[in-house]
Amino acid sequence: MENKDNKRRPTCFDFITRKAQGHKIASLSLYDTPTAKIAEDCGIDLLLVGDSLGMTVLGHKNTIPVTMDDMLRHSAAVRRGAEKSFIVADMPFMSYQTSVEDAMKNAARFLQESSCDAVKIEGGKDMAETIRRLVSAGIPVMAHIGLLPQKLLTSGGYRKIGSSVAESNDLLSDAKAVEDAGAFCVVLECVEDKLAGKISKKLKIPTIGIGSGELCDGQIQVVHDVLGLLEDFIPKHAKRYANLAKEIRRALSSYAADVRK
Repeated sequence: MENKDNKRRPTCFDFITRKAQGHKIASLSLYDTPTAKIAEDCGIDLLLVGDSLGMTVLGHKNTIPVTMDDMLRHSAAVRRGAEKSFIVADMPFMSYQTSVEDAMKNAARFLQESSCDAVKIEGGKDMAETIRRLVSAGIPVMAHIGLLPQKLLTSGGYRKIGSSVAESNDLLSDAKAVEDAGAFCVVLECVEDKLAGKISKKLKIPTIGIGSGELCDGQIQVVHDVLGLLEDFIPKHAKRYANLAKEIRRALSSYAADVRK
């Protein structure tokens, strides 16, 4: 599914087909035009404009302060850089939880104003009706279960989810609920590895893991973590493929020295 060789933009059904054929899905969370262009040229299958931009780009401590305006602006920027890619936009905190009607209005803005292909919302059984209504209105939905960053203040912080029998059963029912509601795929964040594999086998829609082991149907990472752009925090589940922060420091120091000479 390498976009640079495709004549058309992928659809949500292509990802379901990809799972059925046993092909892994490479996904990346990013936020700007030049990075999106590079990701598309490199054949990344799915681009997510994550509300993680709150921490990676805007300097917040979590995703809670991120607004609709923030997400729309960055989603449009990613689309301008990756016209042939399948782009999903994170719906920010309280843009969909207040009512199904609010969710539909705000989700429609992503498709109309930033030309995204789908939206992502956090939650399982509690969000099933919202997912169902969005899909029935023609808005593709990526679900998100396991660790939910937007509920971080009430969930006890970052940790693996699904270690107890109760949590495991709850996640299994969440996964089935979002599939039945019409989600085309589901992010599993920080889910116990064996449980993530079990969920992946039970669902017909693909699972996209982050910190949930290699048994998922695909993986997603934040571009800043992959490229080594952030020095203060390195997630345990993120593999660095470069250390660009070090290179940027060297380059900018050399530039400043040249100017002063």
